[in-house]
Amino acid sequence: MAPYVVVTPRLRLRCWDPRDAPLFEEALHASLDHLRPWMPWAHDEPTPLDEKIDRLRRFRGMFDLGQDFVYGIFAPDESEVFGGTGLHTRVGDAALEIGYWLRTSRVGQGFAREATAALTTVAFRVCDVDRVEIRIDPANEASLRIPRALGFTEEGTLRRRLPTREGEPLRDAVVFSLFAEELDGSAAAAVPVEAYDVLGRAVPL
Repeated sequence: MAPYVVVTPRLRLRCWDPRDAPLFEEALHASLDHLRPWMPWAHDEPTPLDEKIDRLRRFRGMFDLGQDFVYGIFAPDESEVFGGTGLHTRVGDAALEIGYWLRTSRVGQGFAREATAALTTVAFRVCDVDRVEIRIDPANEASLRIPRALGFTEEGTLRRRLPTREGEPLRDAVVFSLFAEELDGSAAAAVPVEAYDVLGRAVPL
């Protein structure tokens, strides 16, 4: 089970709550032009606030059931949503996939790298997986820099693997991976991390 809260020097990653919908909406609507080339779901925006409440309720439900772990990336005081990330269970047993997005105003400040490093540590030391994977569109140069900077290995490009808008062809994916025994020697492990359960109790790392 993933921790409900993950804290880094500049960020607070937290399981989404339906009450976060207004902040979530503000971050999305301020960033649609930035997100649409890479996030198929961004093409459906803007959607009503009630739909976002339902989306966050689904995220929370899957988190509580241990099915998938989607986090908001918040400012330390939770006054602003910087973006979203997650530990996704779609890549098979003993493995988790990290995905991420940032609002336009927070791009280029190292927040996606910091969040990804933290979740990499959590995946290995809390969730006890053997492998963490990141898949990125080959054209998304900014996102490609993150796993490279954190010490992930670039395994290759898989053709037609990433989802797209309905009616459009699937996109290729560059696959990066890190194994449990590689964490301590990676740049990902250098980012200080704290983790907490649903009651706010510290989770050993």
